[in-house]
Amino acid sequence: MAVNWLGLLSIGVFYMIVLGTGIWASRKSKHEEKKCTGKRSEVAMVGGRNLNIWVSIFTMTATWVGGGYILGNAEVVYDPTKGLVWAIGPIGYTMNMILGGLFFVKPVRSKNYVTLMDPFQEKYGNTVAAVLFIPALLGDILWIGCILGALGGTVSVVIDISPALAVGVSAAVAILYTLMGGLYSVAYTDVIQLGFVFVGLWFCVPFILTSPSSANFTLTAVTKLHQEPWLGKLELEDAGRWIDDILLLAISGICYQVFYQRVLSCASDTQAKITCYAGAVLCPVLAIPSLITGAVAASINWNQTTYGSPSPYEQGQAGMILPIALQHLCPFYVSLFGMGALAAAVMSSVDSALLSASSQMGRNIFKNIIYKQASETAVLMVVKVSVVLCGLMGAGLALTTRSVYLLWIVGADLVYSMLTPQVTCTFFLSRWVNKYGACSGFVLAIALRALVGEPAIGLPDVLPLPWDKIMEDGHRHRLFPFRTAIMLITTGAILLVSHFAVWLSEKRLVKGKRDPDPKKDTYMHYMAPVLTDSSFVRLNVHFKSHFLPEYFTAL
Repeated sequence: MAVNWLGLLSIGVFYMIVLGTGIWASRKSKHEEKKCTGKRSEVAMVGGRNLNIWVSIFTMTATWVGGGYILGNAEVVYDPTKGLVWAIGPIGYTMNMILGGLFFVKPVRSKNYVTLMDPFQEKYGNTVAAVLFIPALLGDILWIGCILGALGGTVSVVIDISPALAVGVSAAVAILYTLMGGLYSVAYTDVIQLGFVFVGLWFCVPFILTSPSSANFTLTAVTKLHQEPWLGKLELEDAGRWIDDILLLAISGICYQVFYQRVLSCASDTQAKITCYAGAVLCPVLAIPSLITGAVAASINWNQTTYGSPSPYEQGQAGMILPIALQHLCPFYVSLFGMGALAAAVMSSVDSALLSASSQMGRNIFKNIIYKQASETAVLMVVKVSVVLCGLMGAGLALTTRSVYLLWIVGADLVYSMLTPQVTCTFFLSRWVNKYGACSGFVLAIALRALVGEPAIGLPDVLPLPWDKIMEDGHRHRLFPFRTAIMLITTGAILLVSHFAVWLSEKRLVKGKRDPDPKKDTYMHYMAPVLTDSSFVRLNVHFKSHFLPEYFTAL
């Protein structure tokens, strides 16, 4: 098949619209820098903390509704070994937004943090925070690879150009406008991109539903026709794994810097919470076209389409079922709308992940550890270099896998196992943890996750777990909710080792060193959270109302 020049032109027009929006937003960013009394780098990272509520809602939703989310949902529904019951993305993301709004908005905004690494550096110091940055960075790069891979597969299927070219051009455009305007460029382009996603995907749905090659998809939901019913099955023995997958997406999402970047860019706590709750509604709505496409694809006799036999699943192309459906079940001009929607979803997540990783690299690694006297210009330069490097690494990763869903889950798995216990302990159990516990928990999480293994990426499954099934290829099929178990064990280990370290210090077996800065909690004996201004006010009121009357009575 020859290159589809009309399709290539339409994608080029879409990229020019996005790039133009990014350039306009970069000018707004420069205008805000002049008005802002804070640091220039913070304007680039959190947008001066004054985003419009509608922009904040759109950028939060667009960040989560990426290419991996859209392609992954369609892939799971179409896959005869899974089905709709295993499409846990919409449920997980809804829970994620609600949990974030209820429990994490206020703690992270109360101290005007800029990145997720800030509370780690405040609590444990620079060295421990640098170690904890590693899984955060890897999670962002895996996410970039996932969503760029989604676009590369789509464009190569519909337009018949090299996936490497599609990935390279998309990454270049996202890198360019992220470099120019920071969060403002990312947020305002997200508004345009989310509009493309909503209109483009829903525009394709009627054509996919009315394809003459499709059986009644409500019938194939429970009846085997061309493949197993697309509704899928959830056996009792799989319940633990199903819950594990949902918690993985629901909780790991609040350990990504992209979440906090949007929360911190809002003008108030109330706006940040509304942003989260609105995203909890919009994410599942935007998943519906993908779910419908996967269901219809499972109801198609592919031999009656231009795709032919064997089916996409039999050819190992289940991960590309959405673009395949667009190409072979829709008129060409309709497929262009769908492809533009997917390109929009990819761009909206790539730029967010790029800014996320580079913000932490510039502020928490370069400024706070490597060169503490660095100027704002130097910090911004490091941020821009990091954007380019992370984009290149993500693009390279996008060309090495055939399953978008795999990268999506592996990235979330990494963050869930290693960062969730650290974030939970730092925000809510700060009084009972210290750097010894944090380091021990990090090492334990790595060891346990490595022993459990992941055959899909070549990591052998060494550690036997309850309810394991040995497959024909010798690998273990895990039914035990091991990810959540690792997360809980790691959290317990952090608390236990922290308490043990304090006991050793009290016995003078370990020497603690008091930090001259009272805002830093590096002294091992002192494990209470840092008091904010409101905390001092409450303490003062409590002192006056309870202790002063007793003092004067005694006199």
